[in-house]
Amino acid sequence: MNKLSPSMLSIDFGNIEENIKKVKDAGADYIHVDVMDGSFVPNISFGPPVIEYVKKAAGDMPLDVHLMIDRPERYIDAFKKCGADILTIHYESTEDVHETIRLIREAGMKVGLSIKPATPVSVLKDYISEVDMILIMSVEPGFGGQSFMDVAYDKLRETKALVMDTGVSCDIEVDGGVSLQNLESILEAGANVIVAGSAIFKNDIAKNVKDFRSIMK
Repeated sequence: MNKLSPSMLSIDFGNIEENIKKVKDAGADYIHVDVMDGSFVPNISFGPPVIEYVKKAAGDMPLDVHLMIDRPERYIDAFKKCGADILTIHYESTEDVHETIRLIREAGMKVGLSIKPATPVSVLKDYISEVDMILIMSVEPGFGGQSFMDVAYDKLRETKALVMDTGVSCDIEVDGGVSLQNLESILEAGANVIVAGSAIFKNDIAKNVKDFRSIMK
């Protein structure tokens, strides 16, 4: 099933509750929250207090939390406590991916695993059976508003083939530069969880969600 996960990076911070209500009422599935530490990526974003506030506004809408931080295993309990439902880590961010996945699962959250654009899909093979979702970055992680990198199409196809070959039940998420213009091609390449920021939160939020959903049938 296709799922839409609007990104908090592009939300109007003066109207968080209203904006979340709009995407929720219009049919979005998740709220995507990017956590950046200024070390793993060259930017800083939200911490647990902000996520806790977002969770209160989102209610039963799952929080799709993407950790772009070094050594994420240090903060798993903190993100569980503030309301994360899906916790995605980067393959490149920790020395023991298997153990970090285990700790997330043990904490009671779904597990996502992401790779940067330069990281080959082949590294996912050892972990595909342990996670609920693979996140393919279609921009260099760290900033919103970037253009979609065409290399992501092949990476999505490779990831889809890996999922099919191993017979696991695993969502494939894409994040970065997604728009109504490239959405159909992204879905055809294999993604079923779509992260979109400015394409959702600019102008008429409810209409934007409905336009995305009309393609994500």
